Amino acid sequence: MTARSIRVAVAATLATALSLTAAACSNPDSAKSGSGSGSTSAVVGIAYEPDSLSPLLGYGKDGNSKIFDGLLALDADMKLRPALAAELPEVSADGLTYTYKLRQGVKFSDGKAFGAKDVVFTYRTILDEKTNNPSRTELDAVKDVTAKGEDTVVFTLKYPYAPFAQRTVLPIAPEHIAGKQDVNTGAFTTKPVGTGPYVLTKWSKGEKLSFTANPDYWGGAPEVKKFTMAIIKDDDVRATRLRSGDLDGAILPPNLAKGFADDKGKKTYAANSYDYRTVTLPTNNKVAGDTAVRRALDVAVDRQTMVDAILNGSGKPAYGPVPTDSEWFTKGTEREHDLAAAKKILDEAGWKPGKDGVRAKDGVRATFPLWYLSGDKLRQEHALAYASDAKKAGIDIRTEAGTWEVIEPRMKHDAVLAGGGSPADPDFDQYTLLKSSLAGDGFNNMAWYDNKAVDAAIEAGRKSGDKAERKKAYDTVQRELVKNPGYTFLTHIDHLYVVDDRFGALTTQVEPHDHGLASGPWWNVEKWSTENAGDAKK
Repeated sequence: MTARSIRVAVAATLATALSLTAAACSNPDSAKSGSGSGSTSAVVGIAYEPDSLSPLLGYGKDGNSKIFDGLLALDADMKLRPALAAELPEVSADGLTYTYKLRQGVKFSDGKAFGAKDVVFTYRTILDEKTNNPSRTELDAVKDVTAKGEDTVVFTLKYPYAPFAQRTVLPIAPEHIAGKQDVNTGAFTTKPVGTGPYVLTKWSKGEKLSFTANPDYWGGAPEVKKFTMAIIKDDDVRATRLRSGDLDGAILPPNLAKGFADDKGKKTYAANSYDYRTVTLPTNNKVAGDTAVRRALDVAVDRQTMVDAILNGSGKPAYGPVPTDSEWFTKGTEREHDLAAAKKILDEAGWKPGKDGVRAKDGVRATFPLWYLSGDKLRQEHALAYASDAKKAGIDIRTEAGTWEVIEPRMKHDAVLAGGGSPADPDFDQYTLLKSSLAGDGFNNMAWYDNKAVDAAIEAGRKSGDKAERKKAYDTVQRELVKNPGYTFLTHIDHLYVVDDRFGALTTQVEPHDHGLASGPWWNVEKWSTENAGDAKK
């Protein structure tokens, strides 16, 4: 997890719906030409509104921000490719120096030239402790970043951080604008200027974000000239608006997506993801923080039934942040559903059933609240299923719905149905999810998990340049989560998108937890062709 992305899917967790409305329908030739008057439009419905549109505060840090570009970007196969960098970086033999040659002739959307000073400004500002960027620890390896002329940037690392190049998909901000404002509160946070394929034209808080294509984009002017991101927090409302024609596409939970299976004018796309749903078990809660309770819940939960009943098979059981089909997954750490084993663990630890079936120990009843985000059907259904499984073991979990403003102050003591996941590298998720020093830091380490063996292992995994050593470290983390799970991981979810057939066959990437806005079939909307968007796999 990362700040709000790891953490529980939050402010910057964007789940979206796409709408392609073509003014071109009445004049297809002008649409093909890409001219302004007959160009296509895209309307996007998002489930969560971003807190800020500034990359200095964390916006777009995983790439595909549309307003901005990073030094590198990820292609359809999740391989790094040059973006603002002219080529992949040159890495020193000791893994401590990364040198980037910059693309020439790139301009920000205000017409000012992009250069090395902007890269240095962006990274140094994020690393400044005065900057309210919850993801600063992701750049912990950076010792310094310097410019060599206008076209070269050199990063010097403290240690050989193996996935560093993947961190440089982070968007670059213009020093000449953002550098002249308060980084945390200035106008740039809501009126950004970048080098990306789209320009923000208006942000109506709580309602929509409107964009127009950047005609001078270095990668070529997009044929989809305009799109709007309508903020639609409720899954049911998003599905209704899709069905009514108000939207041409949407990201939907499986039970709502299946309602469009017979709609011949729409296609459903399933994107593999690292996105998981998990229950935080706060160390500061007398029940959820008890190791025996945690271990019992870990085997009392019926993950496969959740996959079958809640996800309609579009996903797989989760035993930690790493999916079972990843090369980083530690075989043997799967936990089978075993209610008898759960009861035995609780019995042996002194949690005895009362007359009402709820267990107690030393006068403390085995009960605690579990919060989930209002309007999020998947979280609600996971929470209810989890509580039902827990009840069979004698643990009373009370489900509650609320906004993040309601939930966040309660996270230290109350459980939360959270989400996270990053396909890039195990460090990207596990450090902010589990590091004890990050407990209470916003949405990082929401469970206040404190395990010295895990702390040491994730530090070793982060600082080693040897893949075998890193695998050993993350194996340790996953095995420790079996012994003392500070979270109950439930499922890894495939993201389902229902999209109007207008643009033909589209593609998806392997997706992180934060998805929809810059993921889904429109991850490369700037490359779509009005004749065949499916060919835009670049």
